[in-house]
Amino acid sequence: MWLFLAFLAVPLIEIALFIQVGGAIGLFPTLAIVIVTAILGTYLVRAQGFAALAGLRQSFSQLSDPSEHLAHGAMILFAGALLLTPGFFTDAVGFALLTPPIRLALINYTKTRVKVQGFQSMGDGNSMHFRAQSAKDDVVDGDYVDIDVDMDVDIEGESGKKPTHRPSGWTKH
Repeated sequence: MWLFLAFLAVPLIEIALFIQVGGAIGLFPTLAIVIVTAILGTYLVRAQGFAALAGLRQSFSQLSDPSEHLAHGAMILFAGALLLTPGFFTDAVGFALLTPPIRLALINYTKTRVKVQGFQSMGDGNSMHFRAQSAKDDVVDGDYVDIDVDMDVDIEGESGKKPTHRPSGWTKH
C-alpha cells in the first residue's frame, strides 16, 4: 500500500513544485535548473560510485564484511536514478542520498532493523567462502574456485584428458 501511495504522491509533489518554481522564475530558468541538476548529479554519482567500488574491492581483498560498501553503492545507484528523473523533489532526495552522513545514518538505521548473527570469510588464494548467518536460519552460502584453462583436468576431475572443443571466444585463451 505504501508503494502505491509513493507512486501517487511523488508525481503530484513534482507537478506542484514545477508549477510553483516555474511561476516564480519562468519556464527557461526552471528547465535549466533541471538540466544542470541532472549533469551535476551524474558527475557526483560517478565520483562517489568509484569511491564505493574502491571500498568494496578493499573489503574483498581484506576478507572483511562488504555489506556497508554494498549498501553505499546501492544508495548511490538509487540517488543517480532519482537525479536523472526530472523534478525538484526527486533531485532533493537524490542529492541527500549522495551525502555520506545521510547514507551512513540510513545504514545505521537499517542495521538496527536487520539482525545478523555472524559473518565468516575464509580464503586460500584460489577459493573463497563467505557465510552470513541470520536470525531466520535462511543462510546463503557461496563458493568459487579459479579454474586454469590450461589444466589437463576435465569437469569430472579426470586428469590427462584434453577438451574436445575449441574455446568459445568469451573467455581468455
